[in-house]
Amino acid sequence: MAWVKRLLVLCTILLLGLAGWLWLTMLSPWFYDRPDHLADIEQRPHHVFVYGTLRYAPVRWIVMGGSGNPQAATLEGYQRNGLDLSPLPDSQVDGLRLRVTADQLARLDRYERLGIRYERVEKQLADGTRAWVYQRLPNAQGMRLALPAAHIALVP
Repeated sequence: MAWVKRLLVLCTILLLGLAGWLWLTMLSPWFYDRPDHLADIEQRPHHVFVYGTLRYAPVRWIVMGGSGNPQAATLEGYQRNGLDLSPLPDSQVDGLRLRVTADQLARLDRYERLGIRYERVEKQLADGTRAWVYQRLPNAQGMRLALPAAHIALVP
C-alpha cells in the first residue's frame, strides 16, 4: 500500500510541475516582453493557421482560453520542418485555421514569442482565405545560450 501512496505523491508533484511550467511559459507576466517594434494588434477577429502543438484542443484552451472554432486547412507551397515552415513548391502543410479575437491573438503571440522566436506573416490558404502564420525568425533557427569566448575552456 505504501507504493500506491508514493505513486500518488509522485503524480501530484509531476502534475503541479507541469501546471507551473505551463503557467510560467504561457500566461505569466515574466519571460516575455512584446518587442516595441511590433505593430499593435487590430481589434477585430483574426484567422490563424496552426500546424504544430496548437492543433490540439487542450493546448489551445490553455494558451488562448478557447478553441478558436478550428477548421481543417492547408498551406500550399510549404513543408514543415519540425517547428518551422520552409517554402517548397508542390508541397503542402495540413493544419487548422482558427478564428481568434485580438486578445487571443496576443496570447498566441506570447506563446510563440513573437518578435523573438517567430514572426507572424499573413498567407493565403488553399481555400483562398487569408490567415496569420507563425514562421521561425532566421536568427532563431539555432537559438542557443551564447557564452562569451572568455568562458570557454579548451581541454587539450
